Amino acid sequence: MIITNNEWVYDKYKNTYKVLYIEGSFRDVLVKTRDKIQEGHELLTHPLSSSLKPNETPYKSVIISDNKGKLNYDSVYIIENSIMAYDKFNKNKLINLTDKIREDFKLIDLTVLESALNINH
Repeated sequence: MIITNNEWVYDKYKNTYKVLYIEGSFRDVLVKTRDKIQEGHELLTHPLSSSLKPNETPYKSVIISDNKGKLNYDSVYIIENSIMAYDKFNKNKLINLTDKIREDFKLIDLTVLESALNINH
């Protein structure tokens, strides 16, 4: 399952994978991912993957297991620490992004996701 706030990811993969589209921020994606992990899903990609810091991009896509199992404490630890790391950064950098810059960030997020999908296959 992919959790994303990037409509490019949603549009490209909605017919191939379970995709949960979040109309919200990078942090909203992290919180929804945490909720799913607490239900028994497992992280398959790191929520802070890529060289971009959370305050440098508004878009994030995370892959978790489709199936629920026992609570995975490693996944809980990673997602909780990812949310804390996100909250530490000053997020004012993202206020005045142009449409072109937003498109660039969507492409970066999509590319990072696709590299993870290629590894997982």
